[in-house]
Amino acid sequence: MSASAGPTTPPAFSPTGTYVPGEPWSSGVRRGPDGALTVAGVDVRELAVAQGTPAYVLDEADLRERARSYRRAFEAAFAEVGAGVDVYYAGKAFLSVAVARWVHSEGLRVDTATGGELAVALRAGVPGEHIGLHGNNKSDAEIARALDAGVGRIIVDSLVEVERVAAASRARGGAPAPVMIRVTTGVHAGGHEYISTAHEDQKFGLSLATGGQGTTAPGAQDEDSPAMTALLAVLAHPELELLGIHSHIGSQILDPSGFEVAARKVLELRAALAARTGFLVPEVDLGGGYGIAYLPGEVALDPDRIAKDVAASVAASSADLGTPLPRFSIEPGRAIVGPAGLTLYTVGTVKPVRVGSEPGAAGDGEAESTVVRTYVSIDGGMSDNIRPALYGADYHAELANRLSDAPAVLARVVGKHCESGDIVVHDVLLPGDVRAGDLLAVAATGAYGRSMASNYNHVPRPPVVAVADGETRVLVRRETEDDLLALDLG
Repeated sequence: MSASAGPTTPPAFSPTGTYVPGEPWSSGVRRGPDGALTVAGVDVRELAVAQGTPAYVLDEADLRERARSYRRAFEAAFAEVGAGVDVYYAGKAFLSVAVARWVHSEGLRVDTATGGELAVALRAGVPGEHIGLHGNNKSDAEIARALDAGVGRIIVDSLVEVERVAAASRARGGAPAPVMIRVTTGVHAGGHEYISTAHEDQKFGLSLATGGQGTTAPGAQDEDSPAMTALLAVLAHPELELLGIHSHIGSQILDPSGFEVAARKVLELRAALAARTGFLVPEVDLGGGYGIAYLPGEVALDPDRIAKDVAASVAASSADLGTPLPRFSIEPGRAIVGPAGLTLYTVGTVKPVRVGSEPGAAGDGEAESTVVRTYVSIDGGMSDNIRPALYGADYHAELANRLSDAPAVLARVVGKHCESGDIVVHDVLLPGDVRAGDLLAVAATGAYGRSMASNYNHVPRPPVVAVADGETRVLVRRETEDDLLALDLG
Protein backbone atom coordinates (compact mmCIF):
# COMPACT_ATOMS: atom_id res chain seq x y z
CA MET A 1 0.00 0.00 0.00
CA SER A 2 1.40 3.38 -0.90
CA ALA A 3 1.36 6.38 1.37
CA SER A 4 -1.26 8.01 -0.83
CA ALA A 5 -3.73 5.15 -0.67
CA GLY A 6 -7.21 5.96 0.56
CA PRO A 7 -8.98 4.43 3.55
CA THR A 8 -9.09 0.66 3.58
CA THR A 9 -10.30 -2.01 5.97
CA PRO A 10 -7.09 -3.10 7.70
CA PRO A 11 -6.81 -5.93 10.22
CA ALA A 12 -8.62 -5.22 13.48
CA PHE A 13 -6.72 -4.73 16.70
CA SER A 14 -6.38 -7.86 18.78
CA PRO A 15 -9.14 -9.04 21.10
CA THR A 16 -9.00 -8.33 24.79
CA GLY A 17 -8.03 -11.02 27.25
CA THR A 18 -5.13 -13.47 27.43
CA TYR A 19 -3.97 -14.64 24.02
CA VAL A 20 -0.96 -15.48 21.87
CA PRO A 21 -0.83 -13.01 18.97
CA GLY A 22 1.17 -15.16 16.54
CA GLU A 23 2.42 -13.70 13.26
CA PRO A 24 3.49 -11.01 12.71
CA TRP A 25 4.61 -10.97 16.36
CA SER A 26 7.53 -12.92 17.79
CA SER A 27 6.78 -16.21 19.53
CA GLY A 28 7.46 -14.64 22.93
CA VAL A 29 4.69 -12.01 22.71
CA ARG A 30 1.63 -12.45 24.94
CA ARG A 31 -1.22 -10.22 26.07
CA GLY A 32 -2.23 -10.56 29.70
CA PRO A 33 -5.65 -10.21 31.33
CA ASP A 34 -4.98 -6.51 31.96
CA GLY A 35 -4.31 -5.97 28.26
CA ALA A 36 -0.58 -5.31 28.50
CA LEU A 37 1.77 -6.99 26.07
CA THR A 38 4.71 -8.94 27.39
CA VAL A 39 7.73 -10.08 25.40
CA ALA A 40 9.58 -13.13 26.70
CA GLY A 41 8.03 -12.46 30.10
CA VAL A 42 8.87 -8.73 30.17
CA ASP A 43 5.94 -6.32 30.55
CA VAL A 44 6.28 -3.58 27.93
CA ARG A 45 5.06 -1.00 30.46
CA GLU A 46 8.02 -1.78 32.70
CA LEU A 47 10.34 -1.79 29.72
CA ALA A 48 9.09 1.64 28.66
CA VAL A 49 9.74 3.04 32.14
CA ALA A 50 13.22 1.53 32.33
CA GLN A 51 14.40 2.19 28.77
CA GLY A 52 12.13 4.95 27.49
CA THR A 53 10.48 5.05 24.09
CA PRO A 54 10.87 4.65 21.21
CA ALA A 55 12.75 1.39 21.74
CA TYR A 56 13.51 -1.56 19.51
CA VAL A 57 12.72 -4.75 21.43
CA LEU A 58 14.37 -7.97 20.27
CA ASP A 59 13.17 -11.43 21.37
CA GLU A 60 16.40 -13.40 21.67
CA ALA A 61 14.85 -16.87 21.87
CA ASP A 62 12.68 -16.20 18.83
CA LEU A 63 15.66 -14.97 16.79
CA ARG A 64 17.75 -17.98 17.76
CA GLU A 65 14.96 -20.41 16.88
CA ARG A 66 14.51 -18.84 13.45
CA ALA A 67 18.27 -19.14 12.83
CA ARG A 68 18.17 -22.80 13.84
CA SER A 69 15.09 -23.43 11.69
CA TYR A 70 16.79 -22.18 8.53
CA ARG A 71 20.00 -24.06 9.20
CA ARG A 72 18.26 -27.34 10.02
CA ALA A 73 15.79 -27.10 7.14
CA PHE A 74 18.45 -26.45 4.50
CA GLU A 75 20.96 -28.91 5.90
CA ALA A 76 18.36 -31.67 5.93
CA ALA A 77 16.91 -30.91 2.49
CA PHE A 78 20.28 -30.59 0.75
CA ALA A 79 21.65 -33.69 2.49
CA GLU A 80 18.76 -35.60 0.91
CA VAL A 81 20.07 -34.73 -2.56
CA GLY A 82 23.73 -35.22 -1.63
CA ALA A 83 24.83 -31.59 -1.30
CA GLY A 84 26.26 -29.54 1.53
CA VAL A 85 25.02 -26.10 2.47
CA ASP A 86 26.11 -23.15 4.58
CA VAL A 87 23.69 -20.58 5.99
CA TYR A 88 24.96 -17.00 6.23
CA TYR A 89 23.10 -14.43 8.29
CA ALA A 90 22.66 -11.30 6.15
CA GLY A 91 23.94 -8.70 8.58
CA LYS A 92 22.50 -5.75 6.64
CA ALA A 93 19.06 -6.59 8.13
CA PHE A 94 20.40 -5.79 11.59
CA LEU A 95 23.83 -6.41 13.02
CA SER A 96 25.20 -5.88 16.49
CA VAL A 97 27.96 -7.65 18.37
CA ALA A 98 25.42 -9.68 20.36
CA VAL A 99 23.34 -10.67 17.34
CA ALA A 100 26.46 -11.74 15.44
CA ARG A 101 27.42 -13.93 18.41
CA TRP A 102 23.90 -15.38 18.67
CA VAL A 103 23.64 -16.43 15.04
CA HIS A 104 27.17 -17.79 14.94
CA SER A 105 26.50 -19.86 18.06
CA GLU A 106 23.47 -21.31 16.23
CA GLY A 107 25.72 -22.52 13.41
CA LEU A 108 25.33 -19.64 10.96
CA ARG A 109 28.06 -17.67 9.25
CA VAL A 110 27.83 -13.90 8.79
CA ASP A 111 27.46 -11.96 5.55
CA THR A 112 28.61 -8.35 5.64
CA ALA A 113 28.11 -5.56 3.11
CA THR A 114 30.54 -2.87 4.32
CA GLY A 115 33.68 -2.39 6.34
CA GLY A 116 31.53 -1.31 9.29
CA GLU A 117 29.53 -4.54 9.27
CA LEU A 118 32.78 -6.48 8.91
CA ALA A 119 34.15 -4.68 11.96
CA VAL A 120 31.10 -5.64 14.03
CA ALA A 121 31.35 -9.31 13.02
CA LEU A 122 35.04 -9.38 13.89
CA ARG A 123 34.40 -7.63 17.21
CA ALA A 124 31.86 -10.36 17.97
CA GLY A 125 34.56 -12.98 17.54
CA VAL A 126 33.21 -14.51 14.34
CA PRO A 127 36.19 -16.19 12.65
CA GLY A 128 37.24 -14.56 9.40
CA GLU A 129 36.69 -17.75 7.43
CA HIS A 130 33.03 -17.66 8.49
CA ILE A 131 32.49 -14.13 7.14
CA GLY A 132 31.65 -12.99 3.63
CA LEU A 133 32.08 -9.46 2.27
CA HIS A 134 29.59 -8.06 -0.25
CA GLY A 135 29.30 -4.61 -1.78
CA ASN A 136 28.99 -3.10 -5.24
CA ASN A 137 31.61 -0.40 -4.56
CA LYS A 138 34.09 -1.72 -2.01
CA SER A 139 36.87 0.64 -1.07
CA ASP A 140 40.50 -0.42 -1.18
CA ALA A 141 40.50 -0.21 2.61
CA GLU A 142 37.53 -2.57 2.87
CA ILE A 143 39.14 -5.09 0.54
CA ALA A 144 42.40 -4.87 2.47
CA ARG A 145 40.61 -5.30 5.82
CA ALA A 146 38.78 -8.36 4.50
CA LEU A 147 41.98 -9.98 3.24
CA ASP A 148 43.84 -9.22 6.48
CA ALA A 149 40.97 -10.75 8.45
CA GLY A 150 41.07 -13.90 6.33
CA VAL A 151 37.44 -13.71 5.25
CA GLY A 152 36.10 -16.86 3.67
CA ARG A 153 34.78 -15.10 0.58
CA ILE A 154 34.73 -11.75 -1.16
CA ILE A 155 31.75 -11.42 -3.48
CA VAL A 156 33.05 -9.56 -6.53
CA ASP A 157 30.49 -7.26 -8.13
CA SER A 158 32.25 -5.86 -11.22
CA LEU A 159 35.02 -6.55 -13.71
CA VAL A 160 37.18 -3.76 -12.33
CA GLU A 161 36.86 -5.24 -8.85
CA VAL A 162 38.46 -8.46 -10.09
CA GLU A 163 41.60 -6.46 -10.78
CA ARG A 164 41.43 -4.54 -7.51
CA VAL A 165 41.07 -7.64 -5.35
CA ALA A 166 43.86 -9.34 -7.31
CA ALA A 167 46.15 -6.34 -6.75
CA ALA A 168 45.40 -6.29 -3.02
CA SER A 169 46.02 -10.02 -2.76
CA ARG A 170 49.25 -9.77 -4.75
CA ALA A 171 50.49 -6.99 -2.45
CA ARG A 172 50.12 -9.32 0.53
CA GLY A 173 51.92 -12.21 -1.12
CA GLY A 174 49.89 -14.82 0.70
CA ALA A 175 47.33 -17.44 -0.28
CA PRO A 176 45.01 -16.55 -3.18
CA ALA A 177 41.97 -14.51 -2.16
CA PRO A 178 38.75 -16.57 -2.24
CA VAL A 179 36.20 -14.82 -4.45
CA MET A 180 32.72 -15.39 -5.79
CA ILE A 181 31.29 -13.60 -8.83
CA ARG A 182 27.86 -12.06 -8.29
CA VAL A 183 25.66 -12.48 -11.34
CA THR A 184 22.31 -11.02 -12.31
CA THR A 185 20.09 -13.76 -13.62
CA GLY A 186 17.27 -11.60 -14.99
CA VAL A 187 14.82 -13.13 -12.49
CA HIS A 188 12.75 -10.28 -11.03
CA ALA A 189 11.35 -11.28 -7.64
CA GLY A 190 10.22 -9.70 -4.39
CA GLY A 191 8.31 -6.59 -3.46
CA HIS A 192 9.06 -3.00 -4.43
CA GLU A 193 11.33 -2.27 -7.41
CA TYR A 194 13.97 -0.94 -5.03
CA ILE A 195 14.36 -4.34 -3.32
CA SER A 196 14.34 -6.51 -6.45
CA THR A 197 17.97 -7.03 -7.31
CA ALA A 198 18.34 -9.46 -10.23
CA HIS A 199 16.84 -7.52 -13.14
CA GLU A 200 19.30 -6.01 -15.61
CA ASP A 201 18.78 -2.28 -15.06
CA GLN A 202 20.32 -1.87 -11.59
CA LYS A 203 23.67 -1.60 -9.89
CA PHE A 204 24.34 -5.11 -8.60
CA GLY A 205 26.24 -7.95 -10.19
CA LEU A 206 27.34 -9.01 -13.67
CA SER A 207 24.75 -9.87 -16.28
CA LEU A 208 24.24 -13.23 -17.93
CA ALA A 209 23.08 -11.44 -21.10
CA THR A 210 25.44 -12.14 -23.99
CA GLY A 211 26.74 -10.18 -26.97
CA GLY A 212 28.73 -7.00 -27.48
CA GLN A 213 30.34 -6.96 -24.04
CA GLY A 214 33.96 -6.70 -25.14
CA THR A 215 36.89 -9.01 -24.32
CA THR A 216 38.51 -7.98 -21.05
CA ALA A 217 39.84 -11.34 -19.85
CA PRO A 218 42.17 -13.95 -21.36
CA GLY A 219 40.08 -16.37 -23.38
CA ALA A 220 37.02 -14.12 -23.40
CA GLN A 221 35.10 -13.65 -26.62
CA ASP A 222 32.99 -10.76 -27.89
CA GLU A 223 29.77 -12.71 -27.40
CA ASP A 224 30.55 -13.62 -23.80
CA SER A 225 28.38 -12.24 -21.05
CA PRO A 226 29.91 -9.96 -18.40
CA ALA A 227 29.44 -12.81 -15.94
CA MET A 228 31.43 -15.27 -18.06
CA THR A 229 34.09 -12.64 -18.72
CA ALA A 230 34.50 -12.05 -14.98
CA LEU A 231 34.80 -15.76 -14.25
CA LEU A 232 37.49 -16.11 -16.90
CA ALA A 233 39.28 -13.07 -15.50
CA VAL A 234 39.41 -14.62 -12.02
CA LEU A 235 40.80 -17.87 -13.42
CA ALA A 236 43.54 -15.89 -15.18
CA HIS A 237 44.77 -14.40 -11.88
CA PRO A 238 46.98 -16.65 -9.72
CA GLU A 239 46.28 -14.27 -6.82
CA LEU A 240 42.60 -15.27 -6.83
CA GLU A 241 40.77 -18.48 -5.99
CA LEU A 242 37.46 -18.84 -7.83
CA LEU A 243 35.30 -20.13 -5.03
CA GLY A 244 31.92 -19.86 -6.72
CA ILE A 245 29.04 -17.99 -8.31
CA HIS A 246 26.63 -15.83 -6.35
CA SER A 247 23.03 -14.86 -7.13
CA HIS A 248 20.54 -12.74 -5.21
CA ILE A 249 17.15 -12.07 -6.78
CA GLY A 250 15.39 -9.71 -4.36
CA SER A 251 13.79 -9.26 -0.96
CA GLN A 252 10.50 -10.14 0.76
CA ILE A 253 9.97 -13.05 -1.65
CA LEU A 254 6.99 -15.29 -0.87
CA ASP A 255 7.03 -17.46 -4.02
CA PRO A 256 9.93 -19.97 -4.15
CA SER A 257 9.76 -20.42 -7.93
CA GLY A 258 12.06 -17.43 -8.49
CA PHE A 259 14.85 -19.13 -6.52
CA GLU A 260 14.48 -22.26 -8.62
CA VAL A 261 14.67 -20.42 -11.95
CA ALA A 262 17.67 -18.37 -10.83
CA ALA A 263 19.46 -21.46 -9.51
CA ARG A 264 19.02 -23.18 -12.86
CA LYS A 265 20.58 -20.21 -14.67
CA VAL A 266 23.55 -20.14 -12.30
CA LEU A 267 24.12 -23.90 -12.68
CA GLU A 268 23.99 -23.50 -16.45
CA LEU A 269 26.68 -20.81 -16.25
CA ARG A 270 28.76 -23.11 -14.03
CA ALA A 271 28.44 -25.93 -16.55
CA ALA A 272 29.33 -23.62 -19.45
CA LEU A 273 32.47 -22.44 -17.66
CA ALA A 274 33.47 -26.06 -17.01
CA ALA A 275 32.94 -26.98 -20.68
CA ARG A 276 35.06 -24.02 -21.69
CA THR A 277 37.90 -24.32 -19.19
CA GLY A 278 37.63 -27.65 -17.42
CA PHE A 279 37.13 -25.83 -14.09
CA LEU A 280 33.95 -26.62 -12.16
CA VAL A 281 33.37 -23.99 -9.48
CA PRO A 282 32.89 -25.67 -6.09
CA GLU A 283 30.21 -23.38 -4.61
CA VAL A 284 26.97 -21.64 -5.57
CA ASP A 285 25.27 -19.05 -3.38
CA LEU A 286 21.52 -18.63 -3.92
CA GLY A 287 21.20 -15.45 -1.84
CA GLY A 288 18.36 -14.61 0.51
CA GLY A 289 15.22 -12.51 0.43
CA TYR A 290 12.85 -14.94 2.16
CA GLY A 291 9.60 -13.16 2.96
CA ILE A 292 8.00 -12.70 6.37
CA ALA A 293 4.54 -11.75 7.65
CA TYR A 294 4.08 -8.04 8.35
CA LEU A 295 0.30 -8.06 8.85
CA PRO A 296 -2.11 -10.40 10.63
CA GLY A 297 -3.27 -13.07 8.21
CA GLU A 298 -0.09 -12.99 6.14
CA VAL A 299 1.97 -16.17 5.99
CA ALA A 300 5.76 -16.16 5.97
CA LEU A 301 7.79 -18.30 3.60
CA ASP A 302 8.29 -21.64 5.36
CA PRO A 303 11.97 -22.71 5.68
CA ASP A 304 11.18 -26.40 5.24
CA ARG A 305 9.14 -25.80 2.11
CA ILE A 306 11.65 -23.51 0.43
CA ALA A 307 14.57 -25.77 1.34
CA LYS A 308 12.92 -28.88 -0.08
CA ASP A 309 11.73 -27.14 -3.23
CA VAL A 310 15.09 -25.57 -4.00
CA ALA A 311 17.06 -28.71 -3.16
CA ALA A 312 14.90 -30.79 -5.50
CA SER A 313 15.21 -28.17 -8.21
CA VAL A 314 19.01 -27.89 -8.11
CA ALA A 315 19.37 -31.66 -8.02
CA ALA A 316 17.22 -31.97 -11.14
CA SER A 317 19.09 -29.16 -12.90
CA SER A 318 22.50 -30.65 -12.12
CA ALA A 319 21.36 -34.04 -13.37
CA ASP A 320 20.10 -32.47 -16.61
CA LEU A 321 23.41 -30.67 -17.09
CA GLY A 322 25.48 -33.73 -16.25
CA THR A 323 27.44 -31.91 -13.53
CA PRO A 324 27.90 -32.91 -9.89
CA LEU A 325 26.22 -30.77 -7.30
CA PRO A 326 28.30 -27.95 -5.82
CA ARG A 327 28.22 -26.87 -2.20
CA PHE A 328 25.47 -24.31 -1.72
CA SER A 329 24.95 -21.33 0.55
CA ILE A 330 22.01 -19.05 1.36
CA GLU A 331 21.74 -15.68 3.11
CA PRO A 332 18.57 -15.13 5.20
CA GLY A 333 18.50 -11.88 7.17
CA ARG A 334 15.02 -10.39 7.45
CA ALA A 335 13.53 -13.88 7.91
CA ILE A 336 15.60 -14.37 11.06
CA VAL A 337 15.60 -10.97 12.75
CA GLY A 338 12.49 -9.27 11.32
CA PRO A 339 9.74 -11.13 13.21
CA ALA A 340 11.89 -11.25 16.36
CA GLY A 341 11.63 -7.50 16.81
CA LEU A 342 9.00 -4.91 17.63
CA THR A 343 9.20 -1.18 18.20
CA LEU A 344 7.58 0.34 21.27
CA TYR A 345 6.29 3.91 21.09
CA THR A 346 4.41 6.34 23.31
CA VAL A 347 1.34 8.05 21.86
CA GLY A 348 1.20 11.85 21.83
CA THR A 349 -1.25 13.87 19.74
CA VAL A 350 -4.41 12.11 18.53
CA LYS A 351 -6.20 13.98 15.76
CA PRO A 352 -9.36 12.90 13.87
CA VAL A 353 -9.22 14.08 10.23
CA ARG A 354 -12.06 14.03 7.71
CA VAL A 355 -10.74 12.31 4.57
CA GLY A 356 -13.93 11.90 2.50
CA SER A 357 -17.46 10.63 2.52
CA GLU A 358 -19.38 7.49 1.61
CA PRO A 359 -22.81 7.42 -0.06
CA GLY A 360 -25.75 6.02 1.87
CA ALA A 361 -27.12 2.56 1.17
CA ALA A 362 -28.80 2.34 -2.24
CA GLY A 363 -32.59 2.75 -2.16
CA ASP A 364 -33.04 3.35 1.54
CA GLY A 365 -32.72 7.11 1.53
CA GLU A 366 -29.79 7.24 3.94
CA ALA A 367 -27.59 10.31 3.80
CA GLU A 368 -23.94 10.00 3.00
CA SER A 369 -21.58 9.48 5.94
CA THR A 370 -18.31 11.17 6.71
CA VAL A 371 -15.12 9.12 6.56
CA VAL A 372 -12.69 10.01 9.33
CA ARG A 373 -9.16 8.78 9.80
CA THR A 374 -7.64 9.19 13.25
CA TYR A 375 -4.04 10.33 13.10
CA VAL A 376 -2.15 8.83 16.04
CA SER A 377 1.18 10.55 16.56
CA ILE A 378 4.02 8.71 18.26
CA ASP A 379 7.38 9.78 19.68
CA GLY A 380 9.37 8.24 16.83
CA GLY A 381 8.73 7.98 13.12
CA MET A 382 10.63 7.85 9.86
CA SER A 383 13.98 8.25 11.61
CA ASP A 384 13.55 4.84 13.26
CA ASN A 385 11.54 3.17 10.46
CA ILE A 386 12.05 4.68 7.02
CA ARG A 387 10.55 1.77 5.07
CA PRO A 388 6.92 2.98 4.90
CA ALA A 389 8.04 6.37 3.59
CA LEU A 390 10.73 4.92 1.33
CA TYR A 391 8.67 2.29 -0.48
CA GLY A 392 5.26 2.05 1.07
CA ALA A 393 5.99 -0.88 3.38
CA ASP A 394 3.05 -2.04 5.50
CA TYR A 395 3.20 -2.66 9.25
CA HIS A 396 0.73 -3.56 12.00
CA ALA A 397 0.31 -1.76 15.34
CA GLU A 398 -1.58 -2.57 18.52
CA LEU A 399 -2.38 -0.85 21.78
CA ALA A 400 0.17 -2.37 24.15
CA ASN A 401 -0.50 -1.11 27.67
CA ARG A 402 -4.16 -1.75 28.53
CA LEU A 403 -7.50 -3.25 27.65
CA SER A 404 -10.08 -1.34 25.66
CA ASP A 405 -13.64 -2.17 24.68
CA ALA A 406 -14.02 1.05 22.67
CA PRO A 407 -15.21 0.63 19.07
CA ALA A 408 -12.41 0.45 16.54
CA VAL A 409 -11.50 3.49 14.45
CA LEU A 410 -9.54 3.72 11.23
CA ALA A 411 -6.15 5.06 12.27
CA ARG A 412 -2.86 6.10 10.72
CA VAL A 413 0.21 5.96 12.93
CA VAL A 414 2.49 8.89 12.16
CA GLY A 415 5.76 10.21 13.49
CA LYS A 416 7.02 13.49 14.89
CA HIS A 417 9.16 14.54 11.93
CA CYS A 418 8.63 17.55 9.71
CA GLU A 419 7.37 15.53 6.72
CA SER A 420 3.81 14.73 5.68
CA GLY A 421 5.12 11.36 4.51
CA ASP A 422 6.32 10.52 8.03
CA ILE A 423 4.06 7.48 8.33
CA VAL A 424 4.82 4.31 10.30
CA VAL A 425 1.54 2.43 9.76
CA HIS A 426 -0.62 3.56 6.85
CA ASP A 427 -3.93 2.05 7.98
CA VAL A 428 -4.83 0.07 11.08
CA LEU A 429 -7.88 -0.32 13.31
CA LEU A 430 -7.16 0.89 16.84
CA PRO A 431 -9.47 1.37 19.85
CA GLY A 432 -11.39 4.63 19.56
CA ASP A 433 -10.20 5.75 22.98
CA VAL A 434 -6.49 5.64 22.09
CA ARG A 435 -4.96 8.63 23.84
CA ALA A 436 -1.77 10.43 24.83
CA GLY A 437 0.41 8.32 27.10
CA ASP A 438 -0.71 4.99 25.64
CA LEU A 439 1.92 2.58 24.37
CA LEU A 440 1.78 1.31 20.80
CA ALA A 441 3.74 -1.72 19.61
CA VAL A 442 4.57 -2.11 15.92
CA ALA A 443 5.30 -5.68 14.88
CA ALA A 444 8.07 -7.20 12.75
CA THR A 445 10.50 -4.30 12.90
CA GLY A 446 13.61 -6.31 13.72
CA ALA A 447 14.92 -6.01 10.17
CA TYR A 448 15.95 -2.67 8.66
CA GLY A 449 14.50 -0.51 11.43
CA ARG A 450 17.69 0.20 13.38
CA SER A 451 19.88 -0.60 10.36
CA MET A 452 18.31 2.17 8.26
CA ALA A 453 17.69 4.59 11.13
CA SER A 454 18.81 8.21 10.88
CA ASN A 455 19.07 11.38 12.93
CA TYR A 456 16.60 13.31 10.78
CA ASN A 457 15.48 16.48 12.59
CA HIS A 458 18.32 15.71 15.02
CA VAL A 459 16.34 12.96 16.72
CA PRO A 460 18.61 10.50 18.57
CA ARG A 461 18.26 6.89 17.50
CA PRO A 462 16.46 4.47 19.86
CA PRO A 463 18.15 1.68 21.80
CA VAL A 464 18.00 -2.00 20.92
CA VAL A 465 16.89 -3.96 23.97
CA ALA A 466 17.09 -7.75 24.09
CA VAL A 467 14.55 -9.69 26.13
CA ALA A 468 14.94 -13.28 27.29
CA ASP A 469 13.49 -15.30 30.18
CA GLY A 470 11.94 -12.25 31.85
CA GLU A 471 15.15 -10.22 31.71
CA THR A 472 16.24 -7.27 29.57
CA ARG A 473 19.65 -6.29 28.27
CA VAL A 474 20.59 -3.24 26.23
CA LEU A 475 22.47 -4.34 23.10
CA VAL A 476 22.79 -0.89 21.52
CA ARG A 477 22.31 2.07 23.82
CA ARG A 478 20.04 5.01 23.08
CA GLU A 479 21.76 7.95 21.42
CA THR A 480 21.68 11.24 23.26
CA GLU A 481 21.81 14.88 22.26
CA ASP A 482 25.38 14.87 23.59
CA ASP A 483 26.21 12.19 20.99
CA LEU A 484 24.81 14.40 18.23
CA LEU A 485 26.60 17.52 19.47
CA ALA A 486 29.90 15.65 19.84
CA LEU A 487 30.02 15.21 16.07
CA ASP A 488 29.39 18.89 15.39
CA LEU A 489 32.76 20.65 15.49
CA GLY A 490 31.25 24.09 15.00
